[in-house]
Amino acid sequence: MASLIAGAVDCDVHPAVPHLTSLLPYLNDYWRDQVTTRGMVDLLSQSYPQNSPIVARPDWRPETGKPGESLEDMQRHVLDPFQLGYAICNPLYGVQMVFSEDLQAAFCRALNDWLAKEWLDRDRRLRGSIVIPTQSIEKAVAEIERCAQDQRFVQVLMLVMGDTPLGKRALWPIYEAAERLELPVGIHAGSAYHNPPTAVGWGSYHIEDYVGQAQAFQTQLTSLIVEGVFAKYPRLKMVMLESGVSWISPYLWRLHKFWRGVRMETPWVDRAPLEIVRSNIRFSLQPFDAPPEPETLIRLFDHMQSDELVLFSTDYPHWQFDDQDALPEGLSPDLVRKIMIDNPHATYPRLT
Repeated sequence: MASLIAGAVDCDVHPAVPHLTSLLPYLNDYWRDQVTTRGMVDLLSQSYPQNSPIVARPDWRPETGKPGESLEDMQRHVLDPFQLGYAICNPLYGVQMVFSEDLQAAFCRALNDWLAKEWLDRDRRLRGSIVIPTQSIEKAVAEIERCAQDQRFVQVLMLVMGDTPLGKRALWPIYEAAERLELPVGIHAGSAYHNPPTAVGWGSYHIEDYVGQAQAFQTQLTSLIVEGVFAKYPRLKMVMLESGVSWISPYLWRLHKFWRGVRMETPWVDRAPLEIVRSNIRFSLQPFDAPPEPETLIRLFDHMQSDELVLFSTDYPHWQFDDQDALPEGLSPDLVRKIMIDNPHATYPRLT
């Protein structure tokens, strides 16, 4: 396996909210009373069923509680042994599933304040993503601007499966705020489950949902490109988190072919899709879905035509690799440094 480098940036770790009551101190009196009166107990998503083996490595799963809810465990499992310089916290909690605009906004605000107080304040290596209430664009922008005053927040976090294609013009105020405040937008695997997680309806098994995430990333990437998001906001970076990487090249070959054929429909897309991806899109390393042979891996990176697309991640505490083998075999030392240090720092300008 390729050797890890001290001082790396882990772009995807998941601190878990122990229980909905953990957010009560960060809600105002009205919403605290609403949660209590309604008997709300937790906000769990089917994207990461608690007892599924893939949700946590056995050695990262606590005897009690949720995987990822303990800072001490994260320090012992990832921060210290990987000698990380920074780790970007992406809390995956079901606040995006709430239909009420007001309640969703209150939960997102509480979640962000909880992250700052319970995690970022307690370890200088941690940085945060701003979870936004996408039911209300106005409230989402306000939350970005509020949290951006804290320089430890380095990214805006959205789900790949929400209510609408992410390129839609109604969402553009979010991207304007993110670009203005030098915040990449992280698009993370997961669903609000307001719509089926596949293009043909509801499946029967978790594996259908899990494998279908790659299709959702392709759909969203197409939407972002053809709607003209990066023509309007050329400095905006987006990071596809837990998207996989093996599909990128064949997907771009197909998109490029049909863009050339029907480009008259979208004249604002004045660059080839591959060029847009190389300048504006990044992908987290884990879960790494390429074949294990080093020769195939090298060909995969050659097909990407760039060594700047991939960012190091462990996806803690999810079970994507064993022991210290976070990097696939066959990467050159120069590419390892790009993935672990250079590319993340180029993507996240607030990492200081």
